[in-house]
Amino acid sequence: MSFHNISHGTEFLLLGFPEVPDLQKSLFVVFLLIYLLTVFANLAIIIVICFSHELHNPMYFFISNLSFLDISYSSVTQPQLLSILVTGPRVISFAACITQLYIFMSLACTEFVSLTAMSYDRYVAICKPLHYSVLMNKNICSILATTSWVVGFLDPLAHTLVISKLPFCKEHVIDHFYCDLSMLLNLSCADKFYIEIMTYIVGSVVALPAFSLTLISYIFIISNILKIASSAGRHKAFSTCASHLMVVILFYGSVLAMHMRPSSQYLLSQDKPLSVLYTAIIPMLNPLIYSLRNKDVKKAFLKLTSNRKYM
Repeated sequence: MSFHNISHGTEFLLLGFPEVPDLQKSLFVVFLLIYLLTVFANLAIIIVICFSHELHNPMYFFISNLSFLDISYSSVTQPQLLSILVTGPRVISFAACITQLYIFMSLACTEFVSLTAMSYDRYVAICKPLHYSVLMNKNICSILATTSWVVGFLDPLAHTLVISKLPFCKEHVIDHFYCDLSMLLNLSCADKFYIEIMTYIVGSVVALPAFSLTLISYIFIISNILKIASSAGRHKAFSTCASHLMVVILFYGSVLAMHMRPSSQYLLSQDKPLSVLYTAIIPMLNPLIYSLRNKDVKKAFLKLTSNRKYM
């Protein structure tokens, strides 16, 4: 099949991991286990929170929202990766490639805003505990969650439309397991300077304010925790936001390392491991971080499973 014609109605060839041909079956097993664990662990978090009345508070509402987001995020790329590992390089239509790119970027933007909303929730809980029930009531939580999804899917829309109009005159071969933005820009024969500037602007519209607000929230949180007189009180206060802080560091670190750089510094040897980190590993780790470090979630899970056992 030829991939040399300039056409917007063309197809791309996703290669996956051609550099390790002898490990395809082993990688399939590994990524299948990761994907299944991601889906079932996040789904378990959602079910436990929904059916446990004691977890019906803002913090767990946002955790269940994050779990649904992680399932969606992982499902955009992982089934396709598994298919490539089984059948070999996969042909994907131009429309499907652009759609995947748009959904992937939208979910990433949604997670930026969602993590910021969660940091605000922790800020109110630790810094303004007497006003928590007022500042984080059900309506405000719903508005914050809805806003994160609306902003997430609106922000990359114009950017995606511009990319869909680019001419692709190089070989239409994507040495990756999904339609990555940097790879698509490298395949285009158009001047990429302005599209790269637009990439930084679009990314900064959500990522920079989200990062700044999250950072400010934790500056106030840590400052208030340090003012607590007893070490037991400081430990208890910090434990309420430690899981979220770990998730924030993992997500921001991997995504910013991937996308906030010029294409001249694009190295595929670095790109694929980073992509695996934030498309597969982090969505799998999030429910483990929240459940293993959270006594309330573990207690609710054991209570729910024991009740189902005797029904």
